[in-house]
Amino acid sequence: MQTRYLYLLRYILPITDVLMLNLVYFSAYYITNYFGKFVSYELLQHYVVVCNLIWVFNALFFGLYSEYGARRLERIYRGTWRSVLSHFILFSVYLLFQKDVEFSRTFLLVFYILLAGCFVLNRFIGTAIQFLLINKFNVTKKVAVMGANQTGSRLAEYLGKQRNVDFYGFIANANKDSLFSDETGLLSDLAISEMERAAAAGVQDLYVSVPPERMSKIHTLVREADRQCLRLKFIPDIAGSLAAPYTISYMGGEFPIITLRHEPLEIMSNRFKKRAFDLVFSSLVIVFLLSWLLPIIAILIKMESKGPVFFKQLRSGRNDEPFWCLKFRSMRMNSESGKKQATKDDDRITRIGRFLRKTSMDELPQFFNVFYGSMTVVGPRPHMLSHTEQYKAIISQFMVRHFMKPGITGWAQVNGLRGETKADGAMERRVEYDIWYLENWTGMLDVKIIFMTIINVFRGEDNAY
Repeated sequence: MQTRYLYLLRYILPITDVLMLNLVYFSAYYITNYFGKFVSYELLQHYVVVCNLIWVFNALFFGLYSEYGARRLERIYRGTWRSVLSHFILFSVYLLFQKDVEFSRTFLLVFYILLAGCFVLNRFIGTAIQFLLINKFNVTKKVAVMGANQTGSRLAEYLGKQRNVDFYGFIANANKDSLFSDETGLLSDLAISEMERAAAAGVQDLYVSVPPERMSKIHTLVREADRQCLRLKFIPDIAGSLAAPYTISYMGGEFPIITLRHEPLEIMSNRFKKRAFDLVFSSLVIVFLLSWLLPIIAILIKMESKGPVFFKQLRSGRNDEPFWCLKFRSMRMNSESGKKQATKDDDRITRIGRFLRKTSMDELPQFFNVFYGSMTVVGPRPHMLSHTEQYKAIISQFMVRHFMKPGITGWAQVNGLRGETKADGAMERRVEYDIWYLENWTGMLDVKIIFMTIINVFRGEDNAY
């Protein structure tokens, strides 16, 4: 619903940012030299290109200039400070390891102080321009809503809060049946007269919330809208029969598909990002941690009790497909490990096993599962096959959590929902958290959960036994 003026701001933003970045870069160079802090000429001649490339990479990574990122001012501000902070880290590290350039902390200090100040000024000017366009020059699009039902009311409330939309109000809002004549099925006189007044007032788009049983009559509404030069946009009023929010897409360009659950990881680009992160993160853990820690733990496990170092168990994976989940063995060999959860003061747990469980180090071999692809770093915890059969019979949405790969840690676990689930409602709450994660996944949420997991490991958890 953007006008051409507001839409242009999205493309002006990257141009002004790059120009400002280079202006600040050269200014910082000459200011630093002016105050007697010599800076190598190579920094001016060659590394300005690297500076620009790092900025472009960060802006793309944080979605600063994407349609979603540039749609609202708060997203622009958030993407800007993230990009500047990331640029500072990457560019500083890059210069630090360049032997042919004299590293100047003064230059970096001047550069990033000026850059931060200019970005604040740039964003302030952009906000002021948008304010003037919307409030002084009235470059917003005037829209109206037709249909006094639940969906129409929610839409009107949403449009009324948008700054770049001039909401005219409801049309034919006398009662729910005021759109069509019951006798003939034609558009009512009230609807026609109010559409005429709306068109005369400058309304361009008319959002119509129509229940499914009325869809067969909308041809009369289409004809009247064409006569009044109004663009119609239909919104099916199915809020009472379907869970909200839902999305509508098209298959083959002609078959409307209603999707009842938002799943960010069904988007291929998001799945690619998550898998790439899993590969990098698991590789680092395997190479820099498990390469030396695994032999030590293996020796300790072998010294205390007989049996294998690793404990393998079939667990439910993505789409309910079983996979072999790896752990360090923390119990003495027993016949109940495949069906009985560990409990507090469980006599099956060894001394080294109790330490491994308390610190969550028994889960470290699952990074091999992550590297292989049967698990992910962050996701719902996998359950034994017998527990999956048990819980799906009593918890209606339990299997929803299997829409994605199981994880080493998850949103439920960092919120204290881990370990034994004998308390009433414990598994239901865990499922709620897992489904929330499924529907609200972002890359930054994964990073947050990883940091929360590390903090919990050092702080200790009561349910880790």
